[in-house]
Amino acid sequence: MRLNELKDRQGAHKARKRVGRGIGSGTGKTSGKGQKGQKSRSGVSLLGFEGGQMPLFRRLPKRGFKNPFSKDYAELTLGDLEKAVAKGKVDSKKPLTEEVLLAGGVVKKSRDGVRLLATGELKTKLSIEVTGATKGAIAAVEKAGGSITVTPPKARIEGKGRARHRKFMEGADARNIKKAQPEADEQAENKADDSKEAKDGGAGETGQDES
Repeated sequence: MRLNELKDRQGAHKARKRVGRGIGSGTGKTSGKGQKGQKSRSGVSLLGFEGGQMPLFRRLPKRGFKNPFSKDYAELTLGDLEKAVAKGKVDSKKPLTEEVLLAGGVVKKSRDGVRLLATGELKTKLSIEVTGATKGAIAAVEKAGGSITVTPPKARIEGKGRARHRKFMEGADARNIKKAQPEADEQAENKADDSKEAKDGGAGETGQDES
C-alpha cells in the first residue's frame, strides 16, 4: 500500500453541479436561482406580453361563438337503438331508461341526459324514458307500438356568476322603483292640486252668478 494509491470508496465523492452551461443542462441561464422582480412573485401572468406593442391575440379577428348555456346531450338514433336491441345490449321487454342505456354501452355519459333522434328505422316495440326526443322520433316509437316518456332535464345549480347577475338585476329594479316613487307621488299631488283648484274655481263662478 502506497500513499499515492489511497482513494475514497466508490460514490463517496460527488462531483459539483456545473451551473450556467446552457438551457439543455436544466440549470442554465439563471443557474437555478430563479428570476428577480415581478416574475419572482406568485400570481403574475405575463403570457402574451410583447413589450407594449399590440399582442398577437388582440391583432387577430374573433371567430365563432360558444354558447355557455347550451345543453350537453348524449345523442341516440333510432337505427343505433335497433342495432343495440338486435345485439342484445338491452332488453326490449324492460323499460329503457338512461341508466340502462348507459350500462349497456349504447350511449356515453353526458351532463344533461339522452336525446333520441329520428335517424334510421325502429321496428321493435320499446318503452323508452329519455330526457329529450324529436317529434319524428316520438312518432316512430309510437308507430312501432311502443311508448316514450320525455322528462325535462333538472335545473342546474345556480353558480356564483348567475347569482351575482341575478342580485344585480334585482338591485337595479329596486333602485328604479325607489327612484320612480317620488315622481309618481309628485304627479299625484299636482293632479290633486289641479282638481282642487278647478273645483274651487267652479264654486266661485257659481256664487257670482247667484249674486
